[in-house]
Amino acid sequence: MTPTAASLIATVLTFVLVALFALWYAVPWMRQRPAATAIAVCLWVHAFRIVALQIFSARRFGFEIPLAAAHQIAWGDVVGAGLAVLGLILLRRGAVATVLVLWLFVIETALDLVYGSLLGVRYHAIATAHDLTWVILNFYVPVLWGSLALVVWQLTTRRTELVGRANPRTAAEQTVGRPGA
Repeated sequence: MTPTAASLIATVLTFVLVALFALWYAVPWMRQRPAATAIAVCLWVHAFRIVALQIFSARRFGFEIPLAAAHQIAWGDVVGAGLAVLGLILLRRGAVATVLVLWLFVIETALDLVYGSLLGVRYHAIATAHDLTWVILNFYVPVLWGSLALVVWQLTTRRTELVGRANPRTAAEQTVGRPGA
């Protein structure tokens, strides 16, 4: 089997597994939690997109992608990670700008993942990916897509809950210190 075929099979299987995990576990769990908590869990997955900076060392060890493309891929992920962290901070504070920043995160992330995929196809990235780069392309990227879909689902179905939050604390934090809690 060629590395490209193995990579494509791994990616498809990962998308299937992410979908099953989301349907069987994440969606039911998210329905039982406040919207801010449900979204925050997904944002933590994106906060670690800084791992894309490894692309510069991967180039030194055989990952054949031009430096300009590597910069675009890495910095797109760093911006997405930054927006995810900003979203986490705003969710915890119950800030008015939370929904706007979360939609900005969704748009930036979708565009970055599509553009990074197009660059990967253009430069045949999966043919030379190995080690951590292979794991990122075939495991982490599908997980990013799945968690992004969950964020969009929460934003579209629970927007009023996010906008109308008078108290930024989560339900668990609100029970601490109450008599009988």
